[in-house]
Amino acid sequence: MRVVITGTGCYIPTIKKDNSKFSESQFLNTDGSSFETENTVIIEKFKSITGIEERRYAEDHFNSSDLGFFAAQKAIEDAKIDPEELDYIILSHNFGDVKSGAIQSDIIPSLATRVKHLLGIKNPNCVAYDILFGCPGWIEGVIQAKAFIKAEMAKKILVIGAETLSRVIDKHDRDSMIYSDGAGACILEPSTSSDENGILSHASQTFSKDEAYHLFFGKSYNKEEDPNIRYIKMHGRKIYEFALTQVPKAMKFALDESNIPIEDVKKIFIHQANEKMDEAILKRFYKLYKKPVPEKIMPMSIHTLGNSSVATVPTLLDLVLKNKLEDQTLEKGDVIILASVGAGMNINAIVYRY
Repeated sequence: MRVVITGTGCYIPTIKKDNSKFSESQFLNTDGSSFETENTVIIEKFKSITGIEERRYAEDHFNSSDLGFFAAQKAIEDAKIDPEELDYIILSHNFGDVKSGAIQSDIIPSLATRVKHLLGIKNPNCVAYDILFGCPGWIEGVIQAKAFIKAEMAKKILVIGAETLSRVIDKHDRDSMIYSDGAGACILEPSTSSDENGILSHASQTFSKDEAYHLFFGKSYNKEEDPNIRYIKMHGRKIYEFALTQVPKAMKFALDESNIPIEDVKKIFIHQANEKMDEAILKRFYKLYKKPVPEKIMPMSIHTLGNSSVATVPTLLDLVLKNKLEDQTLEKGDVIILASVGAGMNINAIVYRY
């Protein structure tokens, strides 16, 4: 039995914040001291490394569950299914619903339950739950959905990735420029076709011995801020080195399990965290096969959408499938890889044939 994606959808928030908006920010070192470098230089260096020129923030009256609902609606419409037929709703996030201007995360009820409520689903046998798996959360949700369907425990599953990272960033931390908001979703069903399409293989790992706290919650770099208010923090260099070492290995494991030659891979959708890091991961991956990186194999949305964590891969996939990225298309029969790395530290990859 093949498990296939029958519909996709995404929600891209309406508020644009380009890099120039950070020109008046007071960026500080971890010890609270001021940078000697001017903001214009900091911003230009940031752009050259990450590739980010602008990012999207959610409107104040929308929360992560609202964004997830918008993406879910589009995926359901794309799949042409009745939402009452859904057996599971799996929603990945990291911080729950954080209201604009608030400092507390709200995850009761679960965000998946909130999306089910917003969709108006009455069926009690549609089970809704959240998963916390860092940035790879949406891909992990797809892997779990595959297991449910293969075990004949479900026939239609909605998997969502939604996040409002703009509400958990320290404005005095340069890394705050990376993060953004958004949501992506897909519908998975068992294949009724004789085609060899669907999920071919996957890999999923957690590294926690030395890597568990590469991403963490910490206080503001501004010593005058309330030390009990926590923000998303990261050890960027450690994450970069970890990703370059481990992500290509996970991708190779998944591809080798699929028995698909690397020459047949048409697109690779990597979590949009950092352009230079993604490019380096791709080079390392192809180096494992002693092959050069093909042109246009890696679609990118980070330049205008930033890093929306769990939402980056499903959003990117939806944009390509809907022909909304220049020079990036998929044809029937194309083999793709979905891959992500994030807090935990977690890594996963899926090999999929359209």
